[in-house]
Amino acid sequence: MPLPVTQGVPTLFIRRPAYERSGLTRASLDERLGLTDSEFQVDGDLVALGPIYDVDALGTLVDDLERAGLVYYEDFFELSGSWPDWLELVVRGIGRNSAT
Repeated sequence: MPLPVTQGVPTLFIRRPAYERSGLTRASLDERLGLTDSEFQVDGDLVALGPIYDVDALGTLVDDLERAGLVYYEDFFELSGSWPDWLELVVRGIGRNSAT
């Protein structure tokens, strides 16, 4: 099922295999980013964190992901949330071998 993305606030998307390699836990992310239950979502091979209201914590997390060997755009991506109010975005991950 596609995941909704909040306008005006960043959301971090991590490919699930990369998330699992990172060594991060949901509890640690909830604490670091102040996430609620609905702000940590998993759909297939995609983990979505957000909206993230603490931009400094997001920057630190991105640095930590890169230090753990994850590659920006390849393994994770931050969507800034900057689009008009009249546009609703939803995302879903697809596997590399998917025909879609």
